Amino acid sequence: MLVDFFYTLRKARVPVTIRELLTLLEALEQHLAFGSWDDFYLLARTCLVKDEKYFDRFDQAFSHYFKGLAELPDPLDNLIPDDWLESDFIRNLSDEEKAEIEKLGGLDKLMETLAQRLEEQMKRHAGGSKWVGTGGTSPFGHSGYNPEGVRIGGQSKNKRAVKVWEKRQFRDLDDNVELGTRNIKVALRKLRKFARTGAAEELDLDDTIRSTANNAGLLDLKMVPERHNAAKVLLFLDVGGSMDPFIRQCEQLFSAARTEFKHLEYFYFHNCVYEKVWKDNSRRWNEHISMFDVLHTYGRDYRVIFVGDAAMAPYEVSERYGSVEHRNEESGATWLQRITETWDKAIWLNPSHERYWDYTASTQMIRNLMDNKMYPLTLEGMDAGIRHLSK
Repeated sequence: MLVDFFYTLRKARVPVTIRELLTLLEALEQHLAFGSWDDFYLLARTCLVKDEKYFDRFDQAFSHYFKGLAELPDPLDNLIPDDWLESDFIRNLSDEEKAEIEKLGGLDKLMETLAQRLEEQMKRHAGGSKWVGTGGTSPFGHSGYNPEGVRIGGQSKNKRAVKVWEKRQFRDLDDNVELGTRNIKVALRKLRKFARTGAAEELDLDDTIRSTANNAGLLDLKMVPERHNAAKVLLFLDVGGSMDPFIRQCEQLFSAARTEFKHLEYFYFHNCVYEKVWKDNSRRWNEHISMFDVLHTYGRDYRVIFVGDAAMAPYEVSERYGSVEHRNEESGATWLQRITETWDKAIWLNPSHERYWDYTASTQMIRNLMDNKMYPLTLEGMDAGIRHLSK
């Protein structure tokens, strides 16, 4: 049975291997999961999925293969409009009224009836005893009461739902979605360069064994400083204009980067990098930083990450005086060339969808200046960019 499940996962583009399947079989032989679908699901996911970005694909393949766990599509996944389930009242019932509500005959009958309701219902419904909605005594929906119902949306109140349909927990971790702060942290953690710094507080087991053996068996503890992530990052963030729709993504990336990297320096620019950058947007005209100072302050061991949609007039990249804000003596292309010559590990993260890049001349220009190291701001794009920076 698990061999077929293995191939189902492969068809769902979950990169499982024979070694991981054998690990799952060994775990089952040790009775690490027995008599519980939940325990088996967690054990299988732990053994078969190497990267949490594949959790959603695993969930879908698991539900598809082990029929009965999720026979119906997710009711919250575009099947039922949100306004049908908005709770605008809770109907109070007496104990006698609750006792009079008839059960529908078990889970199988309940799910069959729900499928029929979804086919028949054409609008939002509140109250009543039949349709999917809020309040009332219908077994389908939320904020009402039924002793054997299916809660759809809302929060549990009477703790009586037989089955709760919710969105899959890890849907936002798939490759083709834009990143949230947590996802960005997962991706950035792969950019690591460990170094031992600080006081000697961590046991060096190998050296302790060696020293103890050389000391005729008398224990000789050896300590070393703890390992810390010593990766150094320069983050350049485009602000204003066409970047306004991407403010949230940039905030999430900035927040995640400040958490993950001890050695992080950040700077703002508009459209393209010129001779000046800044750290405070509210004081950008009064307090700016020379790019020459940046070039000569930070060592070649820094990694550079640009974040911007690269959408602007082509002359803003290629021409002297091309900036729309000031008279730049040298073109943006000149400054990008200086940056990539100073730091050979540099990438550009683009929050706009990759399918639009070919329609913007400036995007193609910057992509060429970055030696094609431009990646979309998705989990897959971040992984590819971080792999380049980690080489």
